[in-house]
Amino acid sequence: MIRLKYFCVYTLLLLAACSSDPKKSIDIPVGFYGPLSGNMASFGNTVRRGIELGIEEINRDGLKGKRLRLFVEDDRGNPEEAQSAVSRLITRDRVVAILGDPSSSSCLAGAPVCQQHRIPMITPTATNIKVTQCGDFIFRVCWIDPFQGEIMGRFAAEHLKAKTVAALFDVGSDYSTGLAEVFKATAEKLGARMVAWESFSAGDTNFSAQLTNIQKANPDILFLPVYYNETGLILRQLRAAGSKITVLGSDGWDSPQLWDIGGEALNGSYFVTHFLPSDPAPEVQHFVAAFGKRYEGNPSMGEALGYDAVRILADAMMRSSFTEPEKIRDALAGTKNFEGVTGKITIDANRNALKPAMLIKIENQKPVLFQKLMPAGGE
Repeated sequence: MIRLKYFCVYTLLLLAACSSDPKKSIDIPVGFYGPLSGNMASFGNTVRRGIELGIEEINRDGLKGKRLRLFVEDDRGNPEEAQSAVSRLITRDRVVAILGDPSSSSCLAGAPVCQQHRIPMITPTATNIKVTQCGDFIFRVCWIDPFQGEIMGRFAAEHLKAKTVAALFDVGSDYSTGLAEVFKATAEKLGARMVAWESFSAGDTNFSAQLTNIQKANPDILFLPVYYNETGLILRQLRAAGSKITVLGSDGWDSPQLWDIGGEALNGSYFVTHFLPSDPAPEVQHFVAAFGKRYEGNPSMGEALGYDAVRILADAMMRSSFTEPEKIRDALAGTKNFEGVTGKITIDANRNALKPAMLIKIENQKPVLFQKLMPAGGE
């Protein structure tokens, strides 16, 4: 049964379809919310660019006579504003699906609103495991923190043979604390000892106290599950203090701004991510070429995941209904082996993505593929 609150939208769409011009496209409203200003603006805008490029291609190639129309809200990386942004997209713009937020904390604020209104939501990049636990209308096209946290914990203990490890994380970030905890549990299970467990608060720029404690503990490995802006500052301060500790990071590092902020201090570090522009796969190279024509330069992880998120949404719409959120939700849940630019994606029973991860080493201030890894249940 079509819900009353969407009756007006469906009626308008029907009238448009019956207009005097049978070739006229029908606009399908979809929303995006994310940090387009503030400390995480680079991350939010990269995801937005990927979504917009995907929509341009979808509308150009054809969507059974329909077009996606994107409504955008800037939440400035603030969870409270994220909640309000989602409410506006649903109640004012009458979107039938939502893409966002790139960050886990803001995603956890916005997802319950989508669930309450029974509007499907796909986050491109929020990896905290709790996000899709908000309800059966919440999906993601990235893998989850336990996967990447375990990867880096195993890499530290098994490949790098670390006997002692340390972690420095943002105490107010669900993303950062969740990753640190999984890394710690994995490394300790494999015999490594956590000798320094340090934290900071968002907005901090001086990390000397935490880095002094870490250097005193003299760990073999430092795990830094934070975003690109903090990563660059921390590594610069760490190297300026003379430390040669090997640093491991998470997908929050992957932003074009990382290289400008971190510079040479990044060299020798490792991080895990979803996408590498040099991947020879045809889907990847098509995307890289299309992105270069539209924006110049190479796309980053954020653009790639935004692009995959909106294409998976369009695929679900094509397989179900373009305007009924519950049918779109059901089709999203049935996504299998979707050929994305971040890998072949299957949505599992918990609405998380089964897909590969790329372990990257930074050499000469450039990302180099070190190893490609699959989660349990992947191909």
